[in-house]
Formats: sequence, C-alpha cells, structure tokens
Amino acid sequence: DEKAQQLGHIAPAIPRLNVPEYNWWNEGLHGVARAGIATVFPQAIGMAASWDPDLMHTVGTTVSTEFRAKYAERVHANGGTDFYRGLTVWSPNINIFRDPRWGRGQETYGEDPFLTGRMGVAYITGLQGDDPAHPRVIATAKHFAVHSGPEEGRHQQDMKPSAHDLEDTYLPAFRAAVTQGQVQSVMCAYNALYDVPACASTELMQKHLRDDWGFKGYVVSDCGAAANIYRQDSLHYTKTAPEAVAVAFKAGMDLICGDYRNNMTTEPENIVAAVKSGLLPQAVVDQALERLFTARYRLGLMDPVSAS
Repeated sequence: DEKAQQLGHIAPAIPRLNVPEYNWWNEGLHGVARAGIATVFPQAIGMAASWDPDLMHTVGTTVSTEFRAKYAERVHANGGTDFYRGLTVWSPNINIFRDPRWGRGQETYGEDPFLTGRMGVAYITGLQGDDPAHPRVIATAKHFAVHSGPEEGRHQQDMKPSAHDLEDTYLPAFRAAVTQGQVQSVMCAYNALYDVPACASTELMQKHLRDDWGFKGYVVSDCGAAANIYRQDSLHYTKTAPEAVAVAFKAGMDLICGDYRNNMTTEPENIVAAVKSGLLPQAVVDQALERLFTARYRLGLMDPVSAS
C-alpha cells in the first residue's frame, strides 16, 4: 500500500522514513507556469522560429533557475511541495506538428524532425544543467510517441505511421533528447501506436527507449493516459483498471499522472489490486520506485530543509 501511494504524481509523505510529500506535476514549456509571477518567453513554436539552439539553451537555463527559486519560496518544513512548485518539469513537447486540428501545436517546435531535435536538446540541457548527478530540474520529453492530433479523439486515437515515417519523422527528436540531451524523464502519450497504448508499449518504452537508446530515467504517463488503457470510452485495451496498470508498469512506465476524468483517486488501489492478484510482480513496482527515488535524490529533494 505504501509503495503504491508513491507511484502517483501526488506522492504522500512517509514520516517514519523522513520522506517528504512531493507533487511531480510542473509545467514549463516557455517559462515557469501556474506558479505566480515568472518570466514568460514566446510560445515554443515562436522560439523555434529563431532557429537558434544557443538562445534556446539560455532560455532553459533561465526557466530552471526560476523553478529553483519557486521551489525554495514554497518548500514545506518537511521538504515537500505543492502543485507547480517542484523540480520535475513536464517539458519540452517535441511532438511533430503536422495537423492544425491539434490544439497543442503551439507547444511544439513545428513539423521538422531535425529542428525539433536541436531545439529540444538545447532546452533540455538548459533546464537540467551541466551535472547529470545534480540537475537544476529534471526535464521531461513528451509525448512518446506519435502524438500530434487532431485534438478531438486524442484519447481514442490509434496511430499507424509507416515504419519509415516512425523512424524518420516521429522518433528522431526523442532519440536526440535521450542520447544527446541526456533527458532524465519521458512522458508516454494518450494515444495507441500500432494497436497498443503508448503507456503500455514495450516497443516504445523498452526496445526503443531503454534498449536502443540507453535511457536510464523514469517514464511518467500523460495525465489520464494510464486510464485510457482500460476505459471503454478510450482505448479499452484491457478490461479492468488493475490489468491496465499491470501492463503499463511491466512495459516500462514508472509514474502515473492521475486520471483527471476520475478525480485522480483510483491509481494506488488499482496498483495494490494488480499486485495482490498476481498481475503485477512487486519487483516491477520496486524498479519503478528506484527510478523515481533516484530522481528525487539527484534533485536534492531528500535533503534536510534549513530552519531559516
């Protein structure tokens, strides 16, 4: 039960272990979002129009410095955080913007895979800084993969690009984010890819991400994407919620951003049910926890907070 609680984006404190609560959800696509006054840069697609990765790196450095300031401003006495005051930043969006019906195209760097990769790497390295063992923040490359609209139906779409298009268009920026940017987090997408939900895809999270590219970080679901795996009005890949979380964690997902359509309350119970029913080995849960707590230690989130 205690472990399951730590696998959702609102992780409660564990007082007996001096583990503070932590909220993993923070937004920073073009500045610190939803956390009071902060520097606001142009939308990502506008910054991409500069064709200037060095400038993008500088923007990322500024944004991550402000994230650190926001964290220090509101950190709790036990080291915990509220929404949008943490150090795990769900940016950049390196999806390819091919369809104007998609409502999030402004978050991206456009339709060119090479430009997207260069800008994404520059922003990631600016956010995370020069020391992988002690990043200023942890960047999250999203949404993995082939997530680019149209907006209507984003929870039901099953994307089926050709093998060439997948490798030549949709994956290069993610590959660059991992192999060149050393991004420490990736977000799996709402949609399915070749009939399998992205957040339950061993092809994406194990073969490409970890085996081929050497990714060592953690994977977080888009908010509600884990629920898409079982919901009848979404992908309905499994019949039950415990089956859904089991296939997701076994495929390589480590953290659930809660299902905002279900009040974000059901994930821990489903994880516990999956383990108790034999669907989900506890060793898989432990592997996810190790990745998540490694990230928290690297960020200094377990360090004692000064009384001053």
